[in-house]
Formats: sequence, C-alpha cells, structure tokens
Amino acid sequence: MKTISLKIEDSIFNETEKLVSKLKKSRNRYINEAIDYYNSQQKRRILGDQLERESKLVRKESMTVLREFEKIEYGS
Repeated sequence: MKTISLKIEDSIFNETEKLVSKLKKSRNRYINEAIDYYNSQQKRRILGDQLERESKLVRKESMTVLREFEKIEYGS
C-alpha cells in the first residue's frame, strides 16, 4: 500500500466522518472504496467516449460502402 497526504475541504471531511461512524468503517477503507468506485466510473466514461468515436467512424465507412453498392445495383 501507498501512503498519501491529502487536503480535504472541511465540509467533505465532516460529512465523511459522520458517514464512516454510521457505517462502522475506517476512514481509510471508506476513502479507498470511494476512489475505487470513482475510478470505475471514469473508466466507463472513457470507454463510452471511445465507443462513440469509433461508432461514428464505422458509420461513415458504412455509408460509403452503401453508396458504392447502390451504384452497382442501380447502374449509376
């Protein structure tokens, strides 16, 4: 494990302290789980963005191929 020093806004710290007390979790475990969750959400967002970009590229190429087939089919 790595140790880090972290500056947290007072309001976020106070809310976190209340939650870890109610959840009966250590602050360290709570923050690790929060970062892990945030990381997974960011990976999903990045993957979604990549999928959208690649879908646009495929769509453009598919339209080009469709036009070529239409030329063949209709003898244009």
